[in-house]
Amino acid sequence: MRHPPRLSALLTGAALTMAGTALAVVGTASGAAAAPPCTVDYRVVGEWAGGFQGSVTVTNNSAALSSWSLGFDFPADQRISQGWGGKWSQSGATATAVNESWNGSLGTGVSVTAGFIASWSGANTAPTSFTLNGTVCNVDPGPDPTPTTPTPTPTDPTDPPDPVSGAPELSVAGTRLTDQNGATRRLLGVNRSGAEFMCVQGHGIFDGPVDDASVRAIADWKANTVRIPLNEECWLGLDNIKPEYRGANYADAVKGLVERVLAHGMTPIVELHWTYGQYTGNSAGCSDVHASCQKPMPDAQYTPAFWTSVADTFKNDRRVVFDLFNEPYPDRATSTTAQAWTCWRDGGTCPGIGYEVAGMQDLLDAVRATGARNLVLVPGIAYSNDLSQWLSHRPTDPAGNLAAAWHVYNFNTCSDETCWDSTLAPVAAQVPLVAGEIGENTCGHGFIDRVMRWFDDRGLSYLGWTWNTWSCASGPALITSYDGTPTAFGIGLRDHLRALN
Repeated sequence: MRHPPRLSALLTGAALTMAGTALAVVGTASGAAAAPPCTVDYRVVGEWAGGFQGSVTVTNNSAALSSWSLGFDFPADQRISQGWGGKWSQSGATATAVNESWNGSLGTGVSVTAGFIASWSGANTAPTSFTLNGTVCNVDPGPDPTPTTPTPTPTDPTDPPDPVSGAPELSVAGTRLTDQNGATRRLLGVNRSGAEFMCVQGHGIFDGPVDDASVRAIADWKANTVRIPLNEECWLGLDNIKPEYRGANYADAVKGLVERVLAHGMTPIVELHWTYGQYTGNSAGCSDVHASCQKPMPDAQYTPAFWTSVADTFKNDRRVVFDLFNEPYPDRATSTTAQAWTCWRDGGTCPGIGYEVAGMQDLLDAVRATGARNLVLVPGIAYSNDLSQWLSHRPTDPAGNLAAAWHVYNFNTCSDETCWDSTLAPVAAQVPLVAGEIGENTCGHGFIDRVMRWFDDRGLSYLGWTWNTWSCASGPALITSYDGTPTAFGIGLRDHLRALN
C-alpha cells in the first residue's frame, strides 16, 4: 500500500476434489505374514479438469538406505509436469522419483513424502504397484516364522495430520503451505505498518504501540499472521537516519516485535517496503533519493545487503517468513510489459529507472546465500496486482520454498472475479498464493468480503491492510484503537477471521 504522511489444499478455479485415493498396508498380527519390505501410500490430494496433485509417501521397513529411488507405472494417460521432495522423471507410463541431496537417508521404519502435479485424460486411475530401489512394496515377503505381538491398526490414512501448535515452520508442498507435521496451513491476518516510514521521517520506529497487549489484541481477532513492513536505510543504519532510529536500535526493535508475534502463536512476515534510489518518472511517490517512499524496484546498492543482514538475523528460525519487496511497479517506468518483467526478475539497468536495480533473483540469491531456508514471498508487478507472467519469470529457488505474493484493493486493475479466475487461478494451481495486502477505500468491507470468499474457496492466504489507527481518508485502517476496536472496514475482517476459527 502506498502511504499517506486447518483447510483444504488449493488449486485452480475449478472446484477442488479431495479424492483421498490411498494405498497402504497395515501391520500384521501374530503368526501372520511379516511386514512388506516397504509400504507406499499414494494419494490424489486435489483434482481438477485435466490435472491433479498427487502425493506419495514411502516407508522403508527393511535395512537403512543411504539413497532411494521410487518407481511406479501410471495405468492411464497421466503425465507429471513438476514435482518436489525428489527428482522426478517419467518415461512412458513409468514415473520415478529419486531422492534429493537432503533427504537421501531413509532409516528402518522411516518415511519420506514426495509430491507432483500431473495431467490426466479419460481416467485418473491410481497406480497399484510400487518399487523402492527395485524391491516391490506393499507385498508381504511370506510368513513370519516368529510370532510377534499384534501391531495396532494405524490411523486412517485419509485423516489429515494435526497442525503443530504455535507458529509453524512453513514449507511449500506443491500448491500448499505445510508445517512440520505436513498439515496444510494458511496465512490469515493483518499488516502492522509503521516501521517503514516512522524512522526515515524522524518520528520513531513504530507508529503506535507494539507491546505485548497490542500484539495480543491482534491475536484476539483470531489472526495467525502479522506482516511487518521495513525500511532498508533504517535497518542498515545509514547516516541520514537519526541514530536512535537506525542500525542496531532499529533491528532490535523489529526483533522484539517478531518475538512477541511468535509468542502469541502467530507467523511474522518481515517485508521490505521502502528503499533507496531516485525515481521521478511515471507514478513516482517522491523525488527523494532516500528510502522515503515506495520506489518502482529495489536498488542494487543497498537492497541485497539488507536481505543478507535480515536473512542472517532470522535464518535459524524458520517460523519467520520473508517478503522480498512490497509493490514493484517497473511497468510504470518501462515502455513494454516484457521489459517490466525482465527488469523485475533480472534487475540491472532498467529502462526508465535511473538507478541500478536489484531483481527478484538477486534478492532471493542474497537470502539463500546465508543458508536461510525460510519461506520467501515474491510479489508481482503493477504494485503487486499483476501476476500474469509470474510463473514464466519466477526466480529460481534452490531451497524450493517460494510462494507468490499479490495485493488487491477495490481501485486496482485486477479487482474482480473474472480477472482473478484468469490470472490468479493458474498461479495458485502451481504455487502457494498469498494476498499480502487486501483492502478498500470505502470505509466498508463489501469488497474484501468478495476477496476473502474467492480465496477461502481455494484455500488461499490473505492479510488485511492495516493494523493502524488511521482514518478512512488516509487509507484502509482496520482499527480505531490498539486494543483492537475495529473500524467499519475492520469489522469485516475481524468477524470473518473469528468465524474461520
